Amino acid sequence: MKTKKKRRSRRFRGGSTHGHGSRKKWKGSGHKGGKGMAGTGKRADQKKTLVIKLYGNKYFGKQGITSKSTFKKKNKIINLRDIEKNFDSLKKYSGKDGWLDLQEYKVLGDGEINKKVKIRALDVSERAREKIKKIGGEVEILRKTTETISK
Repeated sequence: MKTKKKRRSRRFRGGSTHGHGSRKKWKGSGHKGGKGMAGTGKRADQKKTLVIKLYGNKYFGKQGITSKSTFKKKNKIINLRDIEKNFDSLKKYSGKDGWLDLQEYKVLGDGEINKKVKIRALDVSERAREKIKKIGGEVEILRKTTETISK
């Protein structure tokens, strides 16, 4: 005796796309910008968290060569008011000869200083030099100046 095969209805089971529209939309990573670093450009909101995690915030925006007008000073600076305020913590930078060693800094004359100090610095402004010498301190400048030799 032949039996009939029960035919299953696909009704109410969802289509072949399972609610994702066209079949091609749900294949691979087509709508996520591809694999690797593809799709991580200017308008890459879908991969922004991944890129920031891997490369930090320096990935987006402008980097590189800047114009002369945006050149930033690379020398460290310190004011007399800062030396006065933090004198006890700066003592560790003084050598056996009693000189306060600020070789990386340019000393500027903003503020007042009441302690007699001997400062060895990369450079000292004119105003700072006057204020230090006024209270009996000494200044030694380490900046090398280039001189032209005339024949």
